[in-house]
Amino acid sequence: MALEALAAGAHAFCEKPLADALPAAEAVVAAAKAAGKALLVGDILRVHPSWTRFVAIGRTLGKPLVMRMNLNQQSSGAFWEVHENLMKSTSPIVDCGVHYVDVMRQATRAKPVAVHAAGARLTGEVAPHMVDYGHLHIVFDDGSAGWCEAGWGPMMSETAFFVKDMIGPKGSVSIVAAEAAGSGVNSSDHDAHTRANALRIHHAALDAEGRFLAPGTIETAEDEPGHRGLCEREQRLFLKAIRGEVDLTDHWADAIASLRIVLAADESMRTGEAVRLQARFSGRRRRERGSWSGVLCVQRLECGFLSNLEEDCRIFKDLASRSRPVTRHKPFPRS
Repeated sequence: MALEALAAGAHAFCEKPLADALPAAEAVVAAAKAAGKALLVGDILRVHPSWTRFVAIGRTLGKPLVMRMNLNQQSSGAFWEVHENLMKSTSPIVDCGVHYVDVMRQATRAKPVAVHAAGARLTGEVAPHMVDYGHLHIVFDDGSAGWCEAGWGPMMSETAFFVKDMIGPKGSVSIVAAEAAGSGVNSSDHDAHTRANALRIHHAALDAEGRFLAPGTIETAEDEPGHRGLCEREQRLFLKAIRGEVDLTDHWADAIASLRIVLAADESMRTGEAVRLQARFSGRRRRERGSWSGVLCVQRLECGFLSNLEEDCRIFKDLASRSRPVTRHKPFPRS
């Protein structure tokens, strides 16, 4: 769908992961570059103020970093149907893991060295080759290590289903989702996936007597958008990209790099062997940016998220109708 949209002269908004295979993802990016069109991948955590702050604090903790992130979803009814449809093409460790691997890459700014993963098929309602639970372990060339876990289904535990923290020589930072720990909040709730009520910051420095020099602190999230608010932030960014106000070169490179890692993890999960990663990151290039003639929001329709796609499109149309007219930009010279 994305290739057809770009070939027809439309800009494209694609949900993550960009594709279920690396060559397909690279082909979509290449098509966007060739067409001079905006291609935005819906990595919602990149527009979340608390998550960007989480990454920023993580970078101050020294190296190496230890990063622990999970999202297990106890789903039933319509939510389980969505997850079953998703697993027709991708495993939880790919679909959810691409978010958290991207966060790890942002925090470390290091090259991945190796990834290992394990998984399990906990239900007979998915294909024999598919798993509905998995966890990966990734090592970076600066010594940092990350763990990511994701599982879907009616059997999943809701104990510790939302763990998000980074630990370094100087201390740690954790996302504290207070509502997620209370009654009435389900692990399958979209808002619970991104909710970050506060950041808990721990300082490791000790005095001469071995006591902590400074107490831990809590940063309350003052700007905490819900799922719809985050979708609107994504669509605002998409609109800016269409107008040529945002260079998406790094955005595309990051989407490809994170996808490469989780697909390698999926391979490791199926073979039982660690995968050595040959991280090839392209240098900065400035793409040609021009006016737009059409927009297509692209989603894997077989995955059951059509309602989310329709919401994204409605938000975009509303933003576009209330914004200033699009002006034609002169293309950047090729470097």
